[in-house]
Amino acid sequence: MGHLSTHVLDTAHGCPAAGMKVTLLRETADGWATLRAVTLNADGRADGPMLDAGAMAVGRHRLLFEVAPYFRARGVQLPEPAFIDTVQLDFGISDAAGHYHVPLLVSPYSYSTYRGS
Repeated sequence: MGHLSTHVLDTAHGCPAAGMKVTLLRETADGWATLRAVTLNADGRADGPMLDAGAMAVGRHRLLFEVAPYFRARGVQLPEPAFIDTVQLDFGISDAAGHYHVPLLVSPYSYSTYRGS
């Protein structure tokens, strides 16, 4: 059974990015459709998969991570505009039965991601 999950770590503070807002979209013939919007829990994860087996589909997807609002809420003084505001991560799902984990490691001035396990 396939599913999609994400996890965000705040590398500036060395902790999960609790409270960060994340939106998942899927590309359609008419543009991008929002599938789910969540606020990450204390472990920096969504409560449950971003997509479960019934919603998984082959195609292009996008995760939007609201980085600047998260850091501002933590009291970090960011310039205006912030160097990194929203991280837009476009990725493909080629196997609807597969497990896709998309972690984000982020600070106010850098980020990295990979396909996790």
